[in-house]
Amino acid sequence: MTDIRSLCVFCGANTGRDPAFLAGAQRLGTLLGGEGITLVYGGASVGTMGALADATLAAGGRVHGVIPRQHLGDEIAHEGLTELHVVESMHERKALMGELADGFVALPGGLGTLEEFAEVLTWSQLGLHAKPTGLLDTAGYYGHFLRFLDHAVDEGFVRPADRGIVLSGTDPATLLERMRAWEPAQDQRWEPVESP
Repeated sequence: MTDIRSLCVFCGANTGRDPAFLAGAQRLGTLLGGEGITLVYGGASVGTMGALADATLAAGGRVHGVIPRQHLGDEIAHEGLTELHVVESMHERKALMGELADGFVALPGGLGTLEEFAEVLTWSQLGLHAKPTGLLDTAGYYGHFLRFLDHAVDEGFVRPADRGIVLSGTDPATLLERMRAWEPAQDQRWEPVESP
């Protein structure tokens, strides 16, 4: 069992077209706050980021935001957080979020969300961390991406063991259960996929 006391959530500065995306962020925030799991996220007050933080705080939870200094003047920094860490770059932001968290989840989002999630997957593949990673597949948003990962396995670019790093669920509570039950592979060192 993985002890998850803090969870880094990658999500967007937009809410998306489907109201289910915003509702999913709020459900996750309520769950984290109710279970006493500290939320670590990008520090903004807008989009699904803001909704997630607000729901966590409303449920009595702690929220640590990590935001680059350049965004402070954009009036998007959330002013009601438990703690707001101001860093100098996006690289520092991701590194600190990784240090503060016991696991990682991506909500539906755009290129930034996908980039952040792909980076922590790569860190796991390389053995740089042994923390669970999950996709909250609200309204089937990540269905194509999950099928792409299966395709990458079939085509010999991703090992099946590395595909197993990516957990997913359509419900926050179910995803959190899967993350707690996850155990890293005994040998996490990256190796190339063997050619047929």
